[in-house]
Amino acid sequence: MPEVSVIVVSKDSLSFLKRCLESVYNQTYSNFEVITVDNDSCDGTVDFIKENYPTITLIANKKNLGFCMANNQAIEVAKGKFILTLNPDVYLDKNYIKNIVDVISDLKRVGMATGKLLKFDLKHIDSCGLYLSKSRRLFDIGQGRVNDNFNSRRYILGPCAAAAVYKKEMLDEIKHFGEYFDNDFFFLVEDFDIAWRAQHKGWRAIFIPDAIGYHFRNSSNCNRDYIQYLSFRNRIFLLLKNEKINSLLMNLPFILSYDVLRLIYISFINRYTLKVICDIFKSTPRIFKKRKIIFNSKKNKQ
Repeated sequence: MPEVSVIVVSKDSLSFLKRCLESVYNQTYSNFEVITVDNDSCDGTVDFIKENYPTITLIANKKNLGFCMANNQAIEVAKGKFILTLNPDVYLDKNYIKNIVDVISDLKRVGMATGKLLKFDLKHIDSCGLYLSKSRRLFDIGQGRVNDNFNSRRYILGPCAAAAVYKKEMLDEIKHFGEYFDNDFFFLVEDFDIAWRAQHKGWRAIFIPDAIGYHFRNSSNCNRDYIQYLSFRNRIFLLLKNEKINSLLMNLPFILSYDVLRLIYISFINRYTLKVICDIFKSTPRIFKKRKIIFNSKKNKQ
């Protein structure tokens, strides 16, 4: 039985996928399985996997179901105690899995971990985990800073899903409506959501600098307007689901000062602005049902 299930979700990412999979199969940690979910790629990804990696469990979707639903499909069939979500534009140092599993295996209620993700220039940080500001802006810790500045373990909000390790036990505890990742998010911000939900249930996340990965970013080639739309919408979903009332009131001036200006700005430049507003109003009842599940314990009552 594999200890780790490595999940790679692809969408027209063939130019990156070979290097990504090679880095997985070159790991010093060998007790793993690989599950690839392809979201209707047009670049030959499915044929490439069938021909070159016949042992991979392949799920080939007939349309793009999004990063969240694709990961949920894979987690449902995964056999490992640990789930590694891995973007196809990431490749891993040979000790990435070992260095993380060795640390978190014996840490109770630590259910998430990330290593140090570097940009492809090998000099600058891509992500050392996730961070939320007072205005609830979303940041990758250390992004753009020089590599040498992040060399000690620390607790964080959560890992970037590009190369995140989750305990399956934790994922089972926090899922709602049968979903691990929230399908309403489609993709973007989903890793903040899953990390915040886990924190509400008493789980913690840790950054492990000895585990190294390299991240290109935006291998999906989505256009700027669409990414901006998803980013704005999903951040609102995130707050509606996870923000405690007392924390919301305390940080509301910071949140509004950011969001009002941002909404005004994108209304002039982004053709999806009306869709953002419609999506939020349409999805709010369902989001609040999920919120009720998140806070439905004595530990989480506000």
